Order: sequence, then C-alpha cells, then structure tokens
Amino acid sequence: MALLEVNNLVTEFRTEAGVAKALDNVSFTLERGKVLGIVGESGSGKSVTAFSLMNLVEKPGRIAGGEILFNGENLRDASVKRWSQLRGDRIAMVFQDPMMSLNPVMRIGAQLGETIAIHRKASRAQIDEQVCAALKRVGIPAPVERMRAYPHELSGGMRQRVAIANAIVNSPDLIIADEPTTALDVTIQAQILYEMKSLARASGTALIWITHDISVVKDLADELCVMYAGRIIERGPVAEIIGNPLHPYTRGLIDSLPQAENHGKRLYSIPGATPPLLSLPPGCTFAPRCSRATGECHKIPPVFKLENREYRCFHPLA
Repeated sequence: MALLEVNNLVTEFRTEAGVAKALDNVSFTLERGKVLGIVGESGSGKSVTAFSLMNLVEKPGRIAGGEILFNGENLRDASVKRWSQLRGDRIAMVFQDPMMSLNPVMRIGAQLGETIAIHRKASRAQIDEQVCAALKRVGIPAPVERMRAYPHELSGGMRQRVAIANAIVNSPDLIIADEPTTALDVTIQAQILYEMKSLARASGTALIWITHDISVVKDLADELCVMYAGRIIERGPVAEIIGNPLHPYTRGLIDSLPQAENHGKRLYSIPGATPPLLSLPPGCTFAPRCSRATGECHKIPPVFKLENREYRCFHPLA
C-alpha cells in the first residue's frame, strides 16, 4: 500500500467574480522513502496542493472533492483533533520562508523541543538530545550552541536548515517542502538538497518537493509531476520525463533552463503567460501557448498512459 494516495483532488476558491478551481482532479501516489517532485510556473497549483494535503486551505478556499489517503486513512474525513495529531508528527511541512514556521522570540532549542513535547512524553534531557540530533542531521555546526540562539541570529541558510530540522525532529512519515531553497544561494541549495535526499533514503520518510525550477528536482526526485493551471499534465519517473518529455509544456520548461553550450545566447521562454483561474480557456488550458494545438485541443484532454508515464495532451511529442 502506498503511503500517500491522492485521487481526483479538487480545491476551489469562491470569489465575487466566480469560482476559481485551483486544483482540478489532481491524482498521484507516493511510496515510503521516495521523493516526488512537483514543478510548474507560478499559479500552476503547486502550493495549493501542499496546503490541501496539510488541510491548511483557508477561506474562501475549500477542498471540494477527491480523496487524500494517508496510510489508508482518508484525511478528507479527519477531524480537527486528528489533524492536530498528524501535523508536526506524521506529516510535516517546510515553507519557502523559514520565518513562517519559526517563532522570532523563542530560542531554537525551545521551538524544536515544543514540537516534540506536543506529540511525545519525554524528559527535558531526552528532548534536548533529540533536538541536538535533528540539528546535526541537517548539517548545522555546533548544534548545542545553536539551540540557545534566536532565529534572527542565524543566516538565511541556517534558518532554513532549522526549519527542516523542526520538520524531521519527530521522524515523520511524510515531509512536504514548498520551495524551501528558492531564496538561498546555489551552494547552500545543493547541500540542503543532498541532505534531504539522504534523509529520505536513510529514514524511509517520503518527501514531496515543490519548485518552479525543474533542474532542482533533476537529481533529487524519483518521480515528477508537472502542473499547469491546476492540473497535472505529465507524471512519471523524473529521468524519463526530463530525457524524453511528452507534453509540450514540459519541453518548454526544460528548454528554458540555462545550458553551457548556449552561453551568450538568449534563453528560451514559453510564449504567453499562465491563464487566470477565473477565465481559463476551454479544453486544454495550455493550447493558447502551444505551437502543436489544433481544433481537437478545445476539448479537455483525458489522462493518456504510456508504460509508466501519464500525460494530458492530444499531440504528445513522442
């Protein structure tokens, strides 16, 4: 049984201008110890997916349909009490801005210790030992000294490592990371990516890594979901998708990456922009930006399957 199974998830936001469907029948599965990458432009639904999985969608948003099966339990039916038990213990989240999850007036050790104490009965010495071990696992030097520090006394990279340590301190089954390395320099980013992959492999923790940069998940993820306008338009093993994309949008994302052989040349960019959710084009939402679009694309493409790949396109590249 898969650790996480998401079936036809629909999340919508009711506004005065109408209903915006931020997630439109999103489906995927994730096994223990595996890393799933979710990529797409801003507005594609990546972060809404993360907040929906954590049941953190605020009004006027709501989860309007589908299933979220975690260890076989449908979390769509979970109570507030059950979610309090799960969050921070079996399911954890790392935000893009570490200050969203770190209290600026609490010492690092106290914050991570609180995460443990909420879900576990342990002595002060046991809690401190666990906190120190978590800080050490994410590569923070002198963890005992860092436990006495406040968030503002640490660099951006260190704060993000602390946020990740806070997520792993209870050895959760699933970690959802919403673009946590976007604001960091490439050296720190590479270190954190390596450490997160090592953690997933060593502990069996499953990881969902959300990013707008497909190159970030190239060496991190096992599987990849490419999102566009609230739909997953391509899904499969990361190496196969990057080596042989089927959807024209995925091809555009890959072609827009800087390449050594194209030094000095203008970077490719996908023409147009992601459509607003309140005025999506009929049928394939990528059709207005796609050079392969035909009249058939005025219909919503179903999910096509090719071996271990899935895609939504009437005119795939293969």
